Amino acid sequence: MVRHFLDIHRLDAADLRAILDDAHARKQARKGWPQGRPDADAPGKDRVLAMIFEKNSTRTRFSFDAAIRQLGGSAIIATASDMQLGRGEPVEDTAKVLSRMVDAVMIRANNHEDVERFARVSTVPVVNGLTDRSHPCQILADLLTIEEHMGPVTGKTIAWVGDGNNVCHSFMHAAAKFGFRLNVACPAEYHPDLRDLEKGGAHVHLTSDPREAVVGADVVVTDTWVSMGDQDYEARLAAFEPYTVDEALMGLANDEAVFLHCLPAHRGEEVTDAVIDGPRSLIWDEAENRIHAQKAVLAWCFGGD
Repeated sequence: MVRHFLDIHRLDAADLRAILDDAHARKQARKGWPQGRPDADAPGKDRVLAMIFEKNSTRTRFSFDAAIRQLGGSAIIATASDMQLGRGEPVEDTAKVLSRMVDAVMIRANNHEDVERFARVSTVPVVNGLTDRSHPCQILADLLTIEEHMGPVTGKTIAWVGDGNNVCHSFMHAAAKFGFRLNVACPAEYHPDLRDLEKGGAHVHLTSDPREAVVGADVVVTDTWVSMGDQDYEARLAAFEPYTVDEALMGLANDEAVFLHCLPAHRGEEVTDAVIDGPRSLIWDEAENRIHAQKAVLAWCFGGD
């Protein structure tokens, strides 16, 4: 059975916990090592990861490249415009070809459906590097960061403030799997998809009041208000103005609460400099942890062989 990593809600809680535990262990085991040295067990030895990008990327591109190298493998990187995908080749045909040339595929795609179509016919693992619907690798990196600084995430309260976007969807999926409370504060017109809200179940509380979401929270998370492809820039800025994470809003959270942002950040919009550069901010650990979380994901995928 080929192991794909497309959405958090598709995996058993035990598998997700094992992946996160492996991420912790792999990070600890290589403290002080050069970035290019493979892990001692090198579960990706001799394996090739194809990386396909339909969207621009900094953290996803570098972290997955570093991840497969640290697992002992190598990467082939291409944008959709470099490939026949950019000229209209069916997703399924590309998947069948790459399945014979590489050992796994990571896709950062515009449409979630395209990644699902790719995975349906692929005979090698497919990893969702980001789509318009979800961003599961980012959430594993976020949970890794939280647990490093605060212990197990189970029972914690996380406040999401801003757009009910793909990252928010994956946080809702994770709430039910890892047993934390997620307070989501969004303007009514930019609420998360109700199908994804349902997957979070009783673990997710939806409100339009950012203060209600943040009061007593252990973690405060936000993201850019305008994502790649959004055309309603001015309308979004107006709707989200009350949702800026500033020192006053952070002051409503627990005294030891931390701040996360998956980056890139639009300083002065969704978050102020005082918060993102302040002592509660863990954004640089969070960015680095993309490597370790994705290594654990890839190792889990390879373990299905």
